[in-house]
Amino acid sequence: MKKLINAPEDVVDEALQGLGAAHADLVRIDLAQHLVLRRDAPRPGKVGLVSGGGSGHEPLHGGFVGPGMLDAACAGAVFTAPVPDQVLAATRAVDGGAGVLHIVKNYSGDIMNFEMAAELAAADGVEVVSVVTNDDVAVEDSLYTTGRRGVGVTVLVEKIAGARAEEGAPLQDVAGIARRVNENGRSMGMALTSCTVPAAGRPTFTLDEDEMAIGIGIHGEPGRRREKLKRAREIAEMLATPVLSDLPFKAGDRVLAFVNGMGGTPLIELYLMYAQFDALLRAHGLVIARSLVGNYVTSLEMAGCSLTLLRLDDEMLRLWDAPVRTPALRW
Repeated sequence: MKKLINAPEDVVDEALQGLGAAHADLVRIDLAQHLVLRRDAPRPGKVGLVSGGGSGHEPLHGGFVGPGMLDAACAGAVFTAPVPDQVLAATRAVDGGAGVLHIVKNYSGDIMNFEMAAELAAADGVEVVSVVTNDDVAVEDSLYTTGRRGVGVTVLVEKIAGARAEEGAPLQDVAGIARRVNENGRSMGMALTSCTVPAAGRPTFTLDEDEMAIGIGIHGEPGRRREKLKRAREIAEMLATPVLSDLPFKAGDRVLAFVNGMGGTPLIELYLMYAQFDALLRAHGLVIARSLVGNYVTSLEMAGCSLTLLRLDDEMLRLWDAPVRTPALRW
């Protein structure tokens, strides 16, 4: 294992310290609870947005804390759900009196711990609504879930719901748009290599030099199949076809096309993949209204990519375009 670390047990602490130092104008760090908090939170009268999950997926979630997106992110240990005490502390820290939205990826540990925290917050008089993301079409159940995994659409939910909360909308409205984004988004990913969890010190799985994994999860958990490596245009078709057929998307739909890197794939290859997806989606009759390309939901240094498609309506498009200022996403 070759990584830029001091000790495996210190990775999360030191990464959070670095995030806080680099973006002190946007966030503050609660190192005891492993929280990334919006610097000006809580904002009176504004719905607070809290998300989180295992570390190792950066910039998800801490990189999306700031105006127009999240108010707090809870950083669990690498690939490990944050504990209820963390989520409760984040919820309390961002409660401005208008309630708090929990955005939770559909993994068993995350679901259970966010539910416990929501119950404890309710006992304190804080209104909490939870929205679960489950956009991965690769598998119905996996090693970590009952039902579909939450992956790339989580970023889109955080951005669009964050913009609605920034407008001062009530909690039910913010939760409503979050659910609508999740319902209209689908994703599928693939991997060329495994990743190495620092505490484990060895790859999570192995692939032969001429092999790839289709439908892999963001923790390296199995997907649909392994097969021989193909050309980029063939890989793009393997990812796009199940995404397009699942909703299903139809000719004339406006979409946001999100090509996400898993952490170890350079941008030149991600843009090359976007070109393949662009041709496929246009041939399907879709109108690509917005796009996003880059490393946003990663799996440490895993090489690979995912495609997320969101069917847009006018409100989603307006909220996507609304200003955002976070460490990892801003316009």
